[in-house]
Amino acid sequence: MRIVSIALLTACTFVSAVSSCRAQAESFFSTNAFSFVALGDTPHVLPGDYAKFDRLIDAINALKPAFSMHIGDIKDGASACTDQLLKAVYDKFQKFDAALVYTPGDNEWTDCHRGKGGGFDDPRERLAKLREMFFLKQQQSLGKQPIAVENEGEALPQYAKFIENVRFVKNNVLFVTLNIPGSNNGFETFDLAAAQEFFERNPANLAWIDDSFRKAREENAKAVVLAFQANPHNVTRSWGGLPPASGYLDTVNAIERNASTFGKPVLIVQGDNHLFEVSAFRNAAGRSMPNVLRLQVFGEKDVHAVRVIVDPESVGVFGFVPLVVPENGPINMQQQN
Repeated sequence: MRIVSIALLTACTFVSAVSSCRAQAESFFSTNAFSFVALGDTPHVLPGDYAKFDRLIDAINALKPAFSMHIGDIKDGASACTDQLLKAVYDKFQKFDAALVYTPGDNEWTDCHRGKGGGFDDPRERLAKLREMFFLKQQQSLGKQPIAVENEGEALPQYAKFIENVRFVKNNVLFVTLNIPGSNNGFETFDLAAAQEFFERNPANLAWIDDSFRKAREENAKAVVLAFQANPHNVTRSWGGLPPASGYLDTVNAIERNASTFGKPVLIVQGDNHLFEVSAFRNAAGRSMPNVLRLQVFGEKDVHAVRVIVDPESVGVFGFVPLVVPENGPINMQQQN
């Protein structure tokens, strides 16, 4: 299998001699540098994407990253939210040689009451099934070589049910996952039970953000990574009588408040829009947050991933290299400033 990596950031841009470039590259990263792979919104069209997803897993395993992070949407909206489908993807997650950290997306629970999702009457039951299946071992990740994680239920007992929200530290960088899915974070006016679930989960997410940044400050972390499924900047759609993106406003404000106090690099990893982008993360007023980057991963037809280079001793900490599997088809790539 051929693996194509398109480098967006390079240390050798102005070095003409190949030997000098290689020498510079070898000494560019600190001894604490490592890489992880970010992916999501895949497999999407089922069962056709299973073969593509297998190829992507093989490509990731060949790279031997420290771990991978899947930010949800393990099926499309047209696939039924059955136990069998969830188990099929779970089994594929266990093919990752290194650890895999997963956080749920909207297609596998919040949208399951819609006709194309199989018409499940209670999406909350589907979330319970995800917790039972994907977070059974509450203190470790998925993958063949799982890593230890701390979940919100054990760190903050008042939020005991939110075991899908986890965090861990790698080389003094704190990684945090949050159950923040697309479809306006599950906040829908036409479904009272959905609104009630949102008003329970939203405070838990906010508390997890606050407590994780507290931990990062107290432990003098070099950087923080927050991973969740939704694009909180997606304000193009209204949800019943709600203002656009109302389900994400508290999240964006919490990130801005904590990132400002933290004062060091913060990376947001998210999906939902199925287009690879690297850009500044914006606040509720649309202004860029000075120390916060946003990585939106490939998805849907683009069954590819992103390798994130992490050097805790560098000023910016994060670099990005698309991981493209040619057999999975061409890519739709866009980079924003």
